[in-house]
Amino acid sequence: MKKLRDEVYWVGATDWIVRHIHGNELSTHRGSTYNSYLVKDEKTVLIDTVWEPLTDRFLENLSEITDISKIDYVVMNHGEPDHSGALPALMEYIPNATVFVSKKGLESIQKHYHKEWNFKVVSTGDKINIGKNNLVFIEAPMLHWPDSMFTYLTGENILFSNDAFGQHYASSSIFNDEVDETEVNQEALKYYANILTPFSRLVTKKIDELKKLGVPVDMIAPAHGIIWRKDPMMIVEKYYEWAAGKSNKSAVIAYNSMWGATHKMAEFIGKGLGEAGIEYKIFNVATSDKSDVLAEVFKAKGIILGSSTVNNGILTSLLPLIEDLIGLKFNEKVGAAFGSYGWSGESTDIITDYLTKAKIKIIDKGIKLKYMPNDEELEECITFGKNFAEKMLEEL
Repeated sequence: MKKLRDEVYWVGATDWIVRHIHGNELSTHRGSTYNSYLVKDEKTVLIDTVWEPLTDRFLENLSEITDISKIDYVVMNHGEPDHSGALPALMEYIPNATVFVSKKGLESIQKHYHKEWNFKVVSTGDKINIGKNNLVFIEAPMLHWPDSMFTYLTGENILFSNDAFGQHYASSSIFNDEVDETEVNQEALKYYANILTPFSRLVTKKIDELKKLGVPVDMIAPAHGIIWRKDPMMIVEKYYEWAAGKSNKSAVIAYNSMWGATHKMAEFIGKGLGEAGIEYKIFNVATSDKSDVLAEVFKAKGIILGSSTVNNGILTSLLPLIEDLIGLKFNEKVGAAFGSYGWSGESTDIITDYLTKAKIKIIDKGIKLKYMPNDEELEECITFGKNFAEKMLEEL
């Protein structure tokens, strides 16, 4: 039994073995949790469920706290299957329970499961009395689906925030003051960078709305990872900071290389950055985890992409990273391209075009070298790195 407050319980499932989510797109090196919460007042309320493969574990956890058939209300803050997957099995026990959803949540749940349960659509500011306390609903569209919403429990002052403020992190404990906070903060940033970055403007707007409500928040209980019990507003302020898009004085070099020439260029461009006082990290995209690279890009001001030229194009292993750079819409980044070639040499121009499409400001025309660079050409790479650093600093 894991208790948040008197008569408020965690009944979710811990997934120690998952290493990717969203298909195979987002890495979860430290596992994850699918958090579901039970509130026992005069009415018994379940908030969110778990991913379908963990349904049995979820129902076992739930039955330790209550007679499942006695649940009156189910609140579905979000219809994505990692939160709603166990809903069909749950509703077999409580076919007449009221299921609270946002307007878009109704569409999402119905389209996923094709069931006509007893739905009740709620909007921001709507509340239901459950006995001593009330549940207050706050729509949060595009954080990170159109159907997303938060649920606030009065009296206990708990914000059930679904995907917002979460992390993919498995632990034997459920509170932030009982785990390695450095690890949790790393995972929270990675989660924001890879999932919520495109919606940063909406994140800021929603935080401002929450602050204007003026309600006390003693605990933030997301749908993944640990629960923020110690200084819960700290993660809210972090989101505010991340949404603003402020970058570190650093750069990321990401590349792939056929026979080592582009790799050598990356090393010496990095040397130039370092000599100019810029912290940098280098990733070979063929052997690096894309989600981790994107988290580093999120923090950095500069992104320098490189590829050998092959078939009049670039190495395809760079394309998944490029697609995410375009889709995630990182704020106020600067970039440039580099690469080696044997005869046609298009890769640098192609990468520059992709960076432009990703709304990354090009601050150098790029550098390309034929075959394996000699000492003089490697000096050119150092100079390129230094020049990039100087121009990047002007943009900070």
